Amino acid sequence: MKKIDSYRFGEIEIEGQVYHSDLIIYPDRIDSTWWRKEGHLLQVEDLQGVEGVRPDLLLVGTGRFGMMRIPRETKDFLTSLGIELLAEDTEKACAIFNRVAEEKKVVFALHLTC
Repeated sequence: MKKIDSYRFGEIEIEGQVYHSDLIIYPDRIDSTWWRKEGHLLQVEDLQGVEGVRPDLLLVGTGRFGMMRIPRETKDFLTSLGIELLAEDTEKACAIFNRVAEEKKVVFALHLTC
């Protein structure tokens, strides 16, 4: 299980490694090249890797100010796979991740800026 050391606008540190772009944390790896089809919209196409992992929870950090939106189609897609969705601003989501990742199979998608 990965642990988030710190987060601030545009930067996250995970187990001593610093990242400056949006990323997605899988149970076994970090994809630091993750990006969405549209910057502030999380669409089904953006979650192709999640479908194969089938986590209990998809945690979404929606940005420092919560600017990233999740449309109904994406929510319905996750529900159809039996994946719980929890979206919070990225700072809150990081704290949640550190608490729940030991208890559940979690994929964490993070927008690091706005």
